[in-house]
Amino acid sequence: MSTLAAARADNFYYPPEWTPDQGSLNKFQGQHPLRERAKKIGEGILIIRFEMPYNIWCGGCNSMIAKGVRFNAEKKQVGNYYSTKIWSFAMKAPCCKHEIVIQTDPQNCEYVITSGAQKKVEEYEAEDAETMEFAPEEEKGKLADPFYRLEHQEVDLQKKKAAEPLLVRLQRVSDARHADDYSLNKALRAQIRGHRKRVAEEEAASRKLGLGIRLLPKSQEDVAAASNVKFKSKFEKNRKDKRALIHASSIFPESSYSMSSSSKKILELEAKRRKISAASASSLLRGGFKASALSKTTSSSATKFKTSSVAVRKL
Repeated sequence: MSTLAAARADNFYYPPEWTPDQGSLNKFQGQHPLRERAKKIGEGILIIRFEMPYNIWCGGCNSMIAKGVRFNAEKKQVGNYYSTKIWSFAMKAPCCKHEIVIQTDPQNCEYVITSGAQKKVEEYEAEDAETMEFAPEEEKGKLADPFYRLEHQEVDLQKKKAAEPLLVRLQRVSDARHADDYSLNKALRAQIRGHRKRVAEEEAASRKLGLGIRLLPKSQEDVAAASNVKFKSKFEKNRKDKRALIHASSIFPESSYSMSSSSKKILELEAKRRKISAASASSLLRGGFKASALSKTTSSSATKFKTSSVAVRKL
């Protein structure tokens, strides 16, 4: 960023037409220091980022808005509690653009929904949540009575004795688990090394098979699923075709005299073709080659030239 751009970004750039008697730069440009956030500052409204303090139900579409969702809210003062100001926050719901208004309650130190939504009530038992249950207010007032306090202390001692074995057992397990840090670290590192070695072996096996992904170890479920899958091969298809041809043909063989002359000729031609193909295959295996028409013509012309030269010599 250039120096001029940095000065403008920091709002320290003063144009040439500005003079000190014109006041601050915001006054010279006719704008508020908070820019767009203070567009309703004349009405006592300031735009801020408001974070939802708890889960609520939207009053427009009855959808839940979770705790921690942030909004651009209009903040304004709506009253006082002694010397503490009461602030109101008006915002639009993201689901249906319904207006939600929330106020502060300094007396109870909480937020209160004024309109547009309803607080989601979440109740749970202290036993299920495994949390400590505090004594109610009226019971705290009774603790001023010495007899009631004595009875209450007796109940607490009984609860402590009942829960002490469990606490002691948990403490013993925790101490045994964290007593030897070296052994725990050694076991963890050995487990990580074994995992890395197994991953390297699986990747090497996948590369041998020509796969670009790592195969997981074999399991009994995979073996059972693979055994149930059957793929059709060419051998099976040929065997089925032969079986179908056998079933379709007659069980009585045709006699030699009943065969017509055309069928005999076809059989003879087939036998000759097989002999010729077998002879050419054997010559190819021995390194020979089949003479082409061009080679035949060249060889015949060479023999003619030789015979003519012999005849000239005799003459």
